[in-house]
Amino acid sequence: MAQMNPFDQQRPIPGVKRILAVSSGKGGVGKSTVATNLALALAKKGLKVGLLDADIYGPSLPRMTGTLQQKVALGENNLLQPLERYGLKLMSIGYLVDEDLAVVWRGPMLFKAMDQFLREVAWGELDLLLVDLPPGTGDIQLSLAQKVPVAGAIAVSTPQDVALTDVKKAIDMWARVQVPVLGVVENMSWFIPPGSTERVQLFPKGSLDRWLEERGLMKLGEVPFHPNVGLGGEAGIPVVESDPKSAEAEAFAQIAARLL
Repeated sequence: MAQMNPFDQQRPIPGVKRILAVSSGKGGVGKSTVATNLALALAKKGLKVGLLDADIYGPSLPRMTGTLQQKVALGENNLLQPLERYGLKLMSIGYLVDEDLAVVWRGPMLFKAMDQFLREVAWGELDLLLVDLPPGTGDIQLSLAQKVPVAGAIAVSTPQDVALTDVKKAIDMWARVQVPVLGVVENMSWFIPPGSTERVQLFPKGSLDRWLEERGLMKLGEVPFHPNVGLGGEAGIPVVESDPKSAEAEAFAQIAARLL
């Protein structure tokens, strides 16, 4: 008997024109911060945008968007109703489980959760659904690629080679599941101390630029480090919303423009 291709079960989400994955090979590079601010930047350009927090074990979307105490409800046809904030439609396991409770699930439960978030949410009409993935190259990434046609993936990195090592793995994973990589966002690229105009490298500059050029991949943009970016995430008001004229918000706007 011929084996079934696991990607044969791909089906688009009704009403959702494109699905974009935001990934990283390792944690701590600011992937969720990039995903949230990028979703807002795209929405400010007139797109109807949804943001799915697919990090089942460590969801951060509720805190980053100021929706921490809110819960989702069932609506028509027993579909979960996404929350709406800053013009985005939002969904996260954090709206179903209290923040302090650990989600202790094996692979099959993760597959089931992803299927529910993709198929059993009333996303409505969206130009773009951004999926904020957990770090690594595991069950959630594979489940997404198998269940829906992903238009493209973005990888998030910091400048140093220790982060590049893991970005290479993430990009290799997308190649294996036939998802095009649209480019890399370099986060925390540089910092300008108060009272100065000189850029300071927080991390040693690695070989990311050369590696991308050798492979014909685009660097979508460089996001500078600024305490306001982290504070915005903690306060639930992302910097694209709280300070749209800042260099950090402008960087996200430029990345959104390149994606468009």
